[in-house]
Amino acid sequence: MNKRSGSMFRAAVGAAAALSLLAAGCGATTDGASSGDGGGDASVEEGFKVGLLLPETQTARYEEFDKPYFEEGLNELCENCELLYQNADQETSKQQDQAESLLTSGVDVLVLDAVDAESASGIVQNAQSQDVPVVAYDRLAEGGVDYYVSFDNRRVGEVQGQSLLQALDQNGGGEDSQIVMINGSPTDPNAAKFKQGAHDVLDGQVEIAKEYDTPEWNPDEAQVEMEQAITAVGADEIDGVYSANDGMAAGIVAALKGAGVDDLPPITGQDAEIAGIQRVISGEQYMTVYKAIRPEAEVAAEMAVAAATGEEYEGNGEYGTTEVEDGNGNEIKSVLIDPIPVTVDDVEDTVISDGFYTVEEICTDRYADTDFCQDLQ
Repeated sequence: MNKRSGSMFRAAVGAAAALSLLAAGCGATTDGASSGDGGGDASVEEGFKVGLLLPETQTARYEEFDKPYFEEGLNELCENCELLYQNADQETSKQQDQAESLLTSGVDVLVLDAVDAESASGIVQNAQSQDVPVVAYDRLAEGGVDYYVSFDNRRVGEVQGQSLLQALDQNGGGEDSQIVMINGSPTDPNAAKFKQGAHDVLDGQVEIAKEYDTPEWNPDEAQVEMEQAITAVGADEIDGVYSANDGMAAGIVAALKGAGVDDLPPITGQDAEIAGIQRVISGEQYMTVYKAIRPEAEVAAEMAVAAATGEEYEGNGEYGTTEVEDGNGNEIKSVLIDPIPVTVDDVEDTVISDGFYTVEEICTDRYADTDFCQDLQ
């Protein structure tokens, strides 16, 4: 899962379709609005407006990686394109207002990571009524979007479940092991896929003592849920915890430590957040899932340019397309990228080798004495 160079990126796109995508340069980023006309017949040479709507800031990835990587990918393809960006701070109504603002601004294509996939159908339909195509990014919004790029989200849950079983087996566990499942937000369709994939692996292999769906992926809510599970099951009776992402894993660790648990059970995660990686190397979290955001963001930029210029996106030299059904029975042309499980043994060969984080960023003073950081000195 190495990062693609700009030249490989341009060559793959140019070979795949009759898009004039060889222009490279810098576009402007703004949170403001200006006049313009939407549509599907924009020109790369003349440039056009691209609207990017991301869902929240609680998860570090969106501001630190998704937005800048998307902007870089767009700049590689269209030097005169203008990026208009908004973040909804996990508020559905705010995202709807932001989408309306971008459409009023005259964006030629909308890239949407929905706060709520079902509610986002209104955004999609409003855009379509104005002949503005929509690329669903990371989460599949309902309403019949033009393209969708994400990860194989069911596979994410599977690798989390497989890793947890591996850890339980290393600890001498088996079907008698009791686990707690802390799933993601019930309004996020990805969370349902993670949950489904995890159950496919875990059901019949362990006892699921307690299970929760966590509103808005909130770490504080996850901590409360874990505290409830500890009260119901008993801290010493919990052999492992399925956490759907790293942010919630932080709340789970806090709950366990607050209950006096020193020898933490294996805990899963997702997103390879810096704090999650640091918990992995220190032994507080067993694993996380690394989803290489750069290729996801770059594919989204490719899709956006294709949609805005009226071309058919057919994938590139690294990623092909497939069909994914949305909540309304529409078959959406999609690109799904494989997730990578990361334990302490994999950190160096994944997030460090890919340049996602440096050793210095991971091995801060608090973690400098871990075996992992000592071995890298």
